[in-house]
Amino acid sequence: MTRRRSSYRSITSLQRDNRVCRACAEEGFPLESLPIVQPYHGQRAFVFGQAPGVVEGQERLPWRGRAGRTLRRWLEQDEEEFYATFYCASVTRCYPGKAPSGRGDRTPAPREQELCAFWREWELELIRPQLIVPVGGLAARRLLGLKSVTECVGNRFDLDGAVAIPLPHPSGASGWLNDPANRARVGDAVELIRKELAHLG
Repeated sequence: MTRRRSSYRSITSLQRDNRVCRACAEEGFPLESLPIVQPYHGQRAFVFGQAPGVVEGQERLPWRGRAGRTLRRWLEQDEEEFYATFYCASVTRCYPGKAPSGRGDRTPAPREQELCAFWREWELELIRPQLIVPVGGLAARRLLGLKSVTECVGNRFDLDGAVAIPLPHPSGASGWLNDPANRARVGDAVELIRKELAHLG
């Protein structure tokens, strides 16, 4: 049974409730995993993706599949450094299953996104990250109100006092990275992220 308190004082209690959330399943959405919640160890940066994939659903940790390996390669971080640097969350927290077309994963419905926004809002309130990296168009729209990945990758934005630097989704299902100009935008964004991480120490 889904449990949500009116307020939270610690990320530990928030995560305890998030791990057993079944709000979307209770409304009839076909989910294929329990919520994926990364342990918090004081990370000062926040990666915000779209939704866990099948590997993440099996291993119960974010960014475990091919997209995660690509993301870490962009950032030039191994697994240990990546998870120590970034607290990873997503628009929705459960693996949504394959897309009806069979290409890629199903995009969470707007109602699923709304139901899961509760957890993100409290995470940002409790963690107060100084750097936020939205990964993919859906994450950039939900956090920053941006409509196009092309318009935002390679730029920095202010989000309630934090620096936000979007990246495209590192998925093989997207053709966006086939354009050399877009790959250059990714390089610019990664350089901005590195500079912010260096500033955070």
